[in-house]
Amino acid sequence: MDYVYGPGKNHLFVPGPVNIPEPVLRAMNRNNEDYRSPAIPAMTKNLLEDVKKIFKTSTGTPFLIPTTGTGAWESALTNTLSPGDRTVSFLIGQFSLLWIDQQQRLNFNVDVVESEWGQGANLDILAEKLAADHSHTIKAICIVHNETATGVTNNLATVRKLLDHYRHPALLLVDGVSSICALDFRMDEWGVDVALTGSQKALSLPTGLGIVCASPKALEASKSAKSVRVFFDWNDYLKFYKLGTFWPYTPSIQLLYGLRAALDLIFEEGLDNVIARHTRMGKATRLAVEAWGLKNCTQKEEWYSDTVTAVLVPPYIDSAEIVKRAWKRYNMSLGLGLNKVAGKVFRIGHLGNLNELQLLGCLAGVEMILKDVGYPVKLGSGVAAACAYLQNNIPMIPSRI
Repeated sequence: MDYVYGPGKNHLFVPGPVNIPEPVLRAMNRNNEDYRSPAIPAMTKNLLEDVKKIFKTSTGTPFLIPTTGTGAWESALTNTLSPGDRTVSFLIGQFSLLWIDQQQRLNFNVDVVESEWGQGANLDILAEKLAADHSHTIKAICIVHNETATGVTNNLATVRKLLDHYRHPALLLVDGVSSICALDFRMDEWGVDVALTGSQKALSLPTGLGIVCASPKALEASKSAKSVRVFFDWNDYLKFYKLGTFWPYTPSIQLLYGLRAALDLIFEEGLDNVIARHTRMGKATRLAVEAWGLKNCTQKEEWYSDTVTAVLVPPYIDSAEIVKRAWKRYNMSLGLGLNKVAGKVFRIGHLGNLNELQLLGCLAGVEMILKDVGYPVKLGSGVAAACAYLQNNIPMIPSRI
């Protein structure tokens, strides 16, 4: 029973947590098991191998940590860095801000590169800092791949090119919480040293798994890193990996079975097809926004996100009212504007196990809500624009051909 009942299905279009597919729900509907029995280590071993595929790595070492993305951040930082180490981190929205705050509270020397919210990371400034850092005082570049507060995606390939161009040994630490399994992500090709994601985003699971993947270079750095770590210590995991039991503490059995089902769905569709589906939904949403006469918070096309669209509203409308009306009248959940863009944007999440017809239902709902709050939208305009694009671009479902 819902805590606050509404008829029909709740239309969940926040950029995480996302809709959980039925096969995953069924897989998790099971009793507890002894994680020291032969079954759970065998499943964990296969999960670790398969998780590497979503990061597109053959050399990385994954860790399935019972935590959120915030815990995965801390794991990435404390296992590779020592207090006082200099990091370069980009402030472009609420979640990059929170990661910077964590770095500062962990006593790293954070060199903050700030951009206007709606812009991507300023890589020209990064180039200047790398060029000037002859003594290699910068130990890590910390960057959010996809900033969900503003709908901005950063170019990780360019970050790697800059590091290589200046022959700089800094680690590349990437928050891929709202990108991995939805946007193009290539850990090995882009030389990412630590990548991380959360189970409640594109994997379409409940919150509770922070998935971290470390390169050989990051594992080597962990041997000399002096940050205090206990719960997030990779060494504890590695000891149990060698023993073949895999778990230094009790995992969530239900989430492990859910992860198995979620990965199976992704591989059945094909990871590249999953990414292409997100590309279509991102484009369709932006076409709808344009047809409504509204603007995207993201200021340049090169930064557009295919997992979340932050929509700017006119000054006479409080975007929080759009989110409230969505929930109260239409049983739909949209994302609030956060911090600097509070009241100025609402966010449409289009990630995870989601199809185009579900998205069109969301866009129709948004049109009615805009009408409710006094915006002169032409009903059907955004839906029509999205339909025209999708009808020409949705492929046949491979398993049904």
